[in-house]
Amino acid sequence: MIQRISSETLGEALGRVGLRSTRQRELVFDVLMQTDAHPTADEVLARAREVMPSISLATVYNCLETLVECALVKAVNLEREPTRYCANLREHGHFHDVTSGNVYDVPLSNELLENVMKQVPEGFIVERIELNFIGRRLLRGTQKPL
Repeated sequence: MIQRISSETLGEALGRVGLRSTRQRELVFDVLMQTDAHPTADEVLARAREVMPSISLATVYNCLETLVECALVKAVNLEREPTRYCANLREHGHFHDVTSGNVYDVPLSNELLENVMKQVPEGFIVERIELNFIGRRLLRGTQKPL
């Protein structure tokens, strides 16, 4: 199950850091809440412009940065790829299909997370876990990649 934040929580989270909710922030947030596709800033811009044609890329980047700083969405950074954004706030990993460029959520069991946490060197604390898998889809019925 994907854990997502409501629009009411958006205003509360922004208020905690001394910011207010704006139409642009609400729109960018709504765009992210409506997809599991892990869009880039350019993709968020394209979807946002369907509703607000005057919104700029700089405004989208600023909104995304604010949403990440407020822990309302996650930034997904993959090697040599533009940052993608994820509204799923549960602990999970990501699978990057290098053929299509798509990114998929990978659920992480509590057992797996507990085992990973046991590997942390003594005297350190984990602030967040980022687990990325990189690969490609297999042809149906074979072990050969597309």
